[in-house]
Amino acid sequence: MSADLRHIETWLFDLDNTLYPAESGFMGEIEKRMTAFVERATGLPRDEAYALQKAYLREHGLTLIGMMRNHGIDPREFHAIFHDMSLDALAHDEALVAAIERLPGRRLIFTNADDVHAERVLARLGLSHLFDDVFHIALTDYNPKPSKRAFEAMDAAHGIDPRVTAFFEDSERNLEPAAELGMTTVLVGPHAAASTAPFVHHRTETLATFLSEAQLKEAA
Repeated sequence: MSADLRHIETWLFDLDNTLYPAESGFMGEIEKRMTAFVERATGLPRDEAYALQKAYLREHGLTLIGMMRNHGIDPREFHAIFHDMSLDALAHDEALVAAIERLPGRRLIFTNADDVHAERVLARLGLSHLFDDVFHIALTDYNPKPSKRAFEAMDAAHGIDPRVTAFFEDSERNLEPAAELGMTTVLVGPHAAASTAPFVHHRTETLATFLSEAQLKEAA
């Protein structure tokens, strides 16, 4: 049965592993570069650097934040390691383009990545022209999702009314604060169907299919 999203006027999307499938392997390449960066910055062996990277992710919501707080890393230096990544793993999905194009109201990106990475990925996917703005990690003053401060910063910038906002994410934990605020939440990806979290309102493996089948508010 198609999702009833006729009340939605603002469409909030995560970027990585949400607007492209996790199976692309692109996020895996990002993680490899991250581990290599932690290894260089700390002098730890690779396996220990990987363990520290994951520990910071769990503790702070983002590896970068642990590196900033515990190692004095400049976030611009960290983000620069992703700016020359090959985007060959990402495919232009005409079905997704068409599905997002039909959404009425505002469309926004809400990402823990930086602006350069977000803009490169959106351009590669052929989606840049469909979004009104990219709200990236620097605009939260480096308070990443799922922190309450990240959502407060987004609201301050765009005047989000949670009652008419849908938030799409591949990370279950990032949806919890959105649901608490009153947003409609959609978990995206291959493991979405297995989620039993009460704060996840809709689940889909394929974003394009979900959006193309959803009931939407009719244009005035």
